[in-house]
Amino acid sequence: MPNPSHFQDENLLLSNFYQEVWIVCPSCSKKAMATVNDETKTARMFCTHCGLNKETAAAIDKNATIEMPANQYFQAELWLQIPFKNEVFWVYNDKHMAYLERYISATIREHKDRTHFTLLEKLPKFYHEAKNREGLMKIIVKLKCK
Repeated sequence: MPNPSHFQDENLLLSNFYQEVWIVCPSCSKKAMATVNDETKTARMFCTHCGLNKETAAAIDKNATIEMPANQYFQAELWLQIPFKNEVFWVYNDKHMAYLERYISATIREHKDRTHFTLLEKLPKFYHEAKNREGLMKIIVKLKCK
């Protein structure tokens, strides 16, 4: 069983979380979903509360990688974001939040094979600082309940 106070970097990129983004519905202001499908090269926004449903062409490079997060195709605000000090803590979805939660809560953080492109290497300084651990964990709990 893995030690919850130990984190091993998986070298994930922010783009690993682009395909499904939780957003604020522009129609009813409740939680909606923006997704990107690399096979059909489309982005879709759908709200289960009010039924808003939009689809548009997605920007996907020649190697079939998504070039931007799903919410940006619709200029939609992220559902999972909260101000923290003079910054904003945000995540795209539950998987992104779980990854950051494991990182932030860990007292031992291992980074191997750094590439200078990973999600963790690109995070603002406040995500990394031990002095912010407790405050950021409280934010994660709030976002999970949202």
